[in-house]
Amino acid sequence: MEQQKDIQPWETVSTEYLIRRPWLTARRDVLRMPDGTIVPEYYVLEYPTWINIIAITTDGQFVLVRQYRHGLGIVEYELCAGVMDASDASPLDAAKRELLEETGYAGGTWTEYTTLSANPGSQNNISHTFIAKGVECVSGQHLDETEEITIHLFTQEQLIDLLRKDQLKQALMVAPLWRYIAENHLI
Repeated sequence: MEQQKDIQPWETVSTEYLIRRPWLTARRDVLRMPDGTIVPEYYVLEYPTWINIIAITTDGQFVLVRQYRHGLGIVEYELCAGVMDASDASPLDAAKRELLEETGYAGGTWTEYTTLSANPGSQNNISHTFIAKGVECVSGQHLDETEEITIHLFTQEQLIDLLRKDQLKQALMVAPLWRYIAENHLI
């Protein structure tokens, strides 16, 4: 058995913000490692807390959205998702708000399912995924002016087919979906 070294956090010596915009904040840190080594440039992207919802209707269908994603230049299916706003008391409140705004679905039984990081080496935020079982359509969408989203219901077989064909690209959504499928013995 290997001897385990006690890994210690690095010390932030200084921070300089390179850009601070609503959807992009980047900083350059100067760090000191525990052995005294100075890392003169370490870049971190700061983002708000993210949330995703595995929403399942009362009749067992999965609620997905479809929208354009400019980073990849594609239109794709995704879980309903968003960011935690200052007005949200918790990630759960943010998830409930986002599901209602983007899809018009609400209600059901909610459980926090996963807490993941997109890239802990260079991003400072966490992504919370919730399962909402027994949701129902209670209203229309309430989209922001920059959102163009369609709503789609999928059976578990159709959802698994989308996953197997790599038709969902967002890793922070795909990982919890595959976990849900495995834990519930859906395949």
